[in-house]
Amino acid sequence: MADEPDAEAMAEQLANFDVEQFLVAAASSLASLAFAKLEKGDLAQSKKAIDALASLLPHVTGELRSDLEQALVNLQVAYATTVSG
Repeated sequence: MADEPDAEAMAEQLANFDVEQFLVAAASSLASLAFAKLEKGDLAQSKKAIDALASLLPHVTGELRSDLEQALVNLQVAYATTVSG
C-alpha cells in the first residue's frame, strides 16, 4: 500500500497533464481499438469506437490531427466494407 500514490499526488499529476496530449492519446487508442474490433468481426464495438473517435477529433489540434483524421477515414471505409460484405 505504501507504493500506491495518494489522491493528492494523483490530482497533482492530472493537473500537470497537457489536455492536447491526452486527446491525442485517447484518439490513438480508440483508433487502435476500433481496428482490433473490426479484425475480430465485432461490428458493434468497432462502430462505437469509430463514433467515439469521430466525436473526439474536432477537439484535437496540432500536427497529429491529419494522421488521426486519415485513420478515421480508413476505419470508416473498412467498417462499411465489412458491413456490406
